[in-house]
Amino acid sequence: MSCRISELVLNCTNPELLARFWSEVLGYVELDREDGAIEIGPEAGFGGLQPTIILSPSSNPRVGRLPLHIDVNPVDRDQDAELERLLALGARPADVGQAGDEQWHVLQDPEGNEFCLLRRRLEP
Repeated sequence: MSCRISELVLNCTNPELLARFWSEVLGYVELDREDGAIEIGPEAGFGGLQPTIILSPSSNPRVGRLPLHIDVNPVDRDQDAELERLLALGARPADVGQAGDEQWHVLQDPEGNEFCLLRRRLEP
């Protein structure tokens, strides 16, 4: 037996803002709303190869860096063009001590959660 990641839960102060941001970044749609939480995912919904993301409202402030972060890859453009798109959507560059010669970009979503834009282009 093995397991597959089916959903990621991200506690946040503004689920609406992050649902819009991550839906645009990943090409996801809103799947469900329950008790203030918003679930986004691929149009096929829960249970496919891509995990859904649940943006769960929380008033507990995050302290420091998250022990886990999301990596994304461009699918229909090169890394430079995708970086421009992500910045236009509201991502911000993040400094986590990188040397400057990495093949990825460290960014933050609108609530400051770090994620990386990798170089390799994946098929959509």
